[in-house]
Amino acid sequence: MEEEEGSTPELRERKKSSFPESEQTALQTLQEKTVDIPTVRRSSKYALFQRIAKLFLGCLAAITSGMMYALYLSTYHERRFWFSSRQELEREITFQGDSAIYYSFYKEMLKAPSFERGVYELTHNNKTVSLKTMNAVQQMTLYPELIASVLYQATGSEEVIEPVYFYIGIVFGLQGIYVTALFVTSWVMSGTWLAGMLTVAWFIINRVDTTRIEYSIPLRENWALPYFACQVAALTGYLKNNINTSVERFCYLLVSASTYTFMMMWEYSHYLLFLQAICLFLLDSFSLMQADKVHEVYKIYLLSLFLGYLLQFENPALLVSPLLSLVASLLLAKCLQLNMKKGTRIARMVKVMYFYLIFILTVMLNVVMKMFVPHKENGHMLKFLEAKFGLNMTKNFTMNWLLCQESLQAPSQDFFLRLTQSSLLPFYILVLIICLFSVIQVIFRRINGKPLKEILTLEDGRIGERPEIVYHVIHTILLGSLAMVLEGMKYLWTPYVCMLAAFGVCSPELWMTLFKWLRLKAIHPIFLALILSMAVPTIIGFSLWKEFFPRIMTELSELQEFYDPDTVELMTWIKRQAPVAAVFAGSPQLMGVIKLCTGWMVTNLPLYNDEDLLKRNENIYQIYSKRSAEDIYKILTSYKANYLIVEDAICNEVGTMRGCRVKDLLDIANGHVVCEEGDSFTYSKYGRFCHEIKINYSPYVNYFTRVYWNRSYFVYKINTVISFQS
Repeated sequence: MEEEEGSTPELRERKKSSFPESEQTALQTLQEKTVDIPTVRRSSKYALFQRIAKLFLGCLAAITSGMMYALYLSTYHERRFWFSSRQELEREITFQGDSAIYYSFYKEMLKAPSFERGVYELTHNNKTVSLKTMNAVQQMTLYPELIASVLYQATGSEEVIEPVYFYIGIVFGLQGIYVTALFVTSWVMSGTWLAGMLTVAWFIINRVDTTRIEYSIPLRENWALPYFACQVAALTGYLKNNINTSVERFCYLLVSASTYTFMMMWEYSHYLLFLQAICLFLLDSFSLMQADKVHEVYKIYLLSLFLGYLLQFENPALLVSPLLSLVASLLLAKCLQLNMKKGTRIARMVKVMYFYLIFILTVMLNVVMKMFVPHKENGHMLKFLEAKFGLNMTKNFTMNWLLCQESLQAPSQDFFLRLTQSSLLPFYILVLIICLFSVIQVIFRRINGKPLKEILTLEDGRIGERPEIVYHVIHTILLGSLAMVLEGMKYLWTPYVCMLAAFGVCSPELWMTLFKWLRLKAIHPIFLALILSMAVPTIIGFSLWKEFFPRIMTELSELQEFYDPDTVELMTWIKRQAPVAAVFAGSPQLMGVIKLCTGWMVTNLPLYNDEDLLKRNENIYQIYSKRSAEDIYKILTSYKANYLIVEDAICNEVGTMRGCRVKDLLDIANGHVVCEEGDSFTYSKYGRFCHEIKINYSPYVNYFTRVYWNRSYFVYKINTVISFQS
């Protein structure tokens, strides 16, 4: 009992001695927290305010850049053509070639008694090309014109603005969205909207190589590429690691909407998406991003192709497209795919086999689809590529004419010189080399089984581990490879050159990656990277402002004039003198203008995605060949032509590239060229038709009667004769 009694006070004593100690510690902790809470709240509020302010200023700069670019295009267009002071006929003549055809269907939709009737007339069109009924909406991708006509009538714009201003205003507005999307892409990648400003500056300065909006407003690419730029911007955000769930969902929805819209606006959109799918396939193959995200994008492709097929009147081109074959192969291979991501030797071998499997499956599916799906889609494109790469020498007029087009030749030295003078090309090459080597390092790490770092810091200097950077590096290399072969592809490549170069010089991570390789020790690399990411774009911006801003302002202040009185006189004569049911024959570019300005039927059109129209163009071009009057008469009457228009510019063409003139190509195709000892001579028992018909002697006067002429055009009525005279 004594022990128990003695132990009790001892226990109580311990409790009494420990209690004040814990109370004191808790009190100190509470005091520290009380002191820290206001500081944390203040710092978090400041950080939140800073982020909101940065986001607001960036969005304001992006929207302002787009609006200013759209305003610049509108002002430049007005100064160049004196558009507001011209009559309707003179305005319409400024639409040349295929642009004239697209705008003519917009006019027809506005004249239709109802939208449904207008769509029906376009889908069963037999008033444009003689002896041909076609679905113009499907064949020419006229969804932009349908949308523009609906908006013009639904918004009550008839009393406010003329149709032509409404039409070109929409296109200029889309170009503003294009620039804004490039701004946002560069901003998302670099983290600073200074990169977006530099992107816009380079885009406008190099606009000769970034867009064709100045020369041909209604082109399908001018309607479609802004949506593709929005898709790329959303995809860039979607591919980023560690992003907010709501932001990821928003990017996913934007990718879905823009992908489908892009596919509906341009008949060649699925080829560009095919290149994008290849980029994502490579990202997934080397495990450089989450596989689930890639497969979600594949599903977007499939859904867009399915909806596009239905809404484009069961367009077979989408079923036989390489995009569908590739995506279907990738999803099929996913079901058969083994566990290849463990870095073993077997896994590496299987990885190589995986590439082979995808290639074989894609080719097989595409061949099978073409066997079972009736199509005539772009068969001439394969023939052109064979001739382009020297796999098949041909005398065919159409193929050689396409080979002579400037947009389908290799880019000239002037193109690279212009990009160098604006400092774009040197910085692009620098950024591309750093990013590419960093990506290659990451790929080798993944092949060796090393994991990616989940959260990258500036100190790591591993810009190649960011999936959105890897995507853009592969994307720009693929587009650049095509641009080195076909100059027309530069309009797809150069805008992303502007974006990637601007992102690189404004990104501290890129400079830090470079300093990691150089093992810089004299100056703290992080500090120097931050300084350079601000100083370099600032210096570039000031130099561009000093050199190019005065030129741009001079362009806007100069009054130019589009003067073509001969074409105006020709269109006026046709509208006043020619019968309403008359059918005109001539060069496809002129036929497009006649269709727009007069509404009369023509024999051919300046469209190159249909084999029948290509054959018509070749046959009508025979008026500039060395063939008999009887042959030309038979060709023209086979298309029910009533009038023939001979252009002096084509007949007496003096081209800079001998062998690429229309008459030279016709002589080659018709076998009228004889080669002796390295020299070529033309030989035919008939003179050149376009020259001989002007002399007015038999047998030409028996078939054709001249009814109108001016300095540029000679119009002949095709006579109705019973027998041919020689």
